[in-house]
Amino acid sequence: MPDTKKPEEQVEEILEEQVEETVETPSETDSLKEQLSQLNEKYVRMLAEYDNFRKRSQKEKDAIYPRATADTVEKFLPIIDNFERAMSAPCADETFKKGMDMIFQSFMNTLKSLNVEMIGEAGETFDPQLHNAVMHIEDDKYGENEIVMVLQKGYRIGDRVVRYAMVQVAN
Repeated sequence: MPDTKKPEEQVEEILEEQVEETVETPSETDSLKEQLSQLNEKYVRMLAEYDNFRKRSQKEKDAIYPRATADTVEKFLPIIDNFERAMSAPCADETFKKGMDMIFQSFMNTLKSLNVEMIGEAGETFDPQLHNAVMHIEDDKYGENEIVMVLQKGYRIGDRVVRYAMVQVAN
């Protein structure tokens, strides 16, 4: 018997048969949904772990430069101390002394460009966060906790103290 159905109807029948063949049972559908849910959960966790790793790595990277700068500056501090002692010694050759002073100033300008600042000056108030008191005197001409003499200058970069100033404190 010849098929009298229209072509659209034939296509619909074929599609319906294929859909019926591909539709799983309800238990299979639930199982697939559960697997999808588990995989999605793993994916979300992995994204969160990666984001945490990225943030932690950036934080560590940002902390390396200031620490390396402070460590390097700390190695140069004995040289600065020796330079200052040499500059305070008497010198017969003024040209030599002027040349040494220019070298010292160049060195200090380089430290300044690295945001290194000196701490500990006579007349300042003693701050245990910045100064190391190694001597103490009682004298009425000085104020309470006033720095009388700086034995060794201190240095800091921002809030980080590279070396505490060694000072003598009054009262």
